[in-house]
Amino acid sequence: MRTFGISCALAGAALALGLSATAGNAQELRYAHVGAEGDIQTRYAAEAAEAIAEATDGEVTIQVFPASQLGGVAEMVDGVRMGSIGMGHHDFASLARIVPDVAVFNAPFIYRDGAHALEATDPASSPALQEINEKLIEKGGVRVIGRIYRGARHISSNFEVKSPEDLAGKPFRAVPLDLWVSMVKGFGATPTPVEVSELPTALMTGLVVGQENPLTMINANKLYEVQSHVAMTGHMQSILAVFVNEEAWQGLSQEHRDAITEVLDKKAHESLQWATESEAELVETLEGHGMTVITEEDGLDLNAFSDRVLEQIRTDFPSYEPYIEQIGQLQ
Repeated sequence: MRTFGISCALAGAALALGLSATAGNAQELRYAHVGAEGDIQTRYAAEAAEAIAEATDGEVTIQVFPASQLGGVAEMVDGVRMGSIGMGHHDFASLARIVPDVAVFNAPFIYRDGAHALEATDPASSPALQEINEKLIEKGGVRVIGRIYRGARHISSNFEVKSPEDLAGKPFRAVPLDLWVSMVKGFGATPTPVEVSELPTALMTGLVVGQENPLTMINANKLYEVQSHVAMTGHMQSILAVFVNEEAWQGLSQEHRDAITEVLDKKAHESLQWATESEAELVETLEGHGMTVITEEDGLDLNAFSDRVLEQIRTDFPSYEPYIEQIGQLQ
């Protein structure tokens, strides 16, 4: 476990909000996520925590708990809602139990590129996110205050995948969220929910024969040891929400809130740079580990995937349409 700094001045309710007193009058906030060492999201959390401590002169400090140390996705979200965990990050869709439509920000094939994804998920300027954020606060006591770009998500498997027909009827890992289940149906596969911490074992045992994630995660989790192919579908721009317990957030001074959001926005744009620079290098790395990388030049039918997946998403989530329209209008 690593400890870094961010802190929140809610002395009277510190224990209830997962906070503890530190030297002086500083407070410590627990920040949880499920990312493994080497993943962009892990780097983001560590560097953001250090930068926030510096920006607040040590008055706000964070203890970061990576790699599912405080539980899986559901436990983390519940912890932030209840206040036993102060902050966390994961896919926007992890908050869909509070406000179902928040999952639209993870919908496949809706962003032009990573920069568009960052713009559409900026808490300070995105009309779609601002509308949904108000609902998250009202219904769940949780606020999105930042985002992380991890790169485009691609399919890895134990066999060649070029079209949805290649996955027809096969057990395929779905993030245990409704949006992912719908998307995997669009792939033509049979959705099989598996937590990320259990994914290597599920792939090794054949519980699932494929999964989808950014290349950073595929490499960091050494999935090349249990997978042979990567299809460069780029079906999602992987964008994660950084969210906080609303009571803890309101307990901070405006000066500290401004400092934190400034740091998180800077780190969001840095994460886009990290992901962009690393993708070509990661392709070479994965090939070096024996994986076969499949692109459109090799016959990968991206239009077939896009058409099938979007048809499934529109069928399962008709309420997404106005938000998708708003997102598409952003320049």
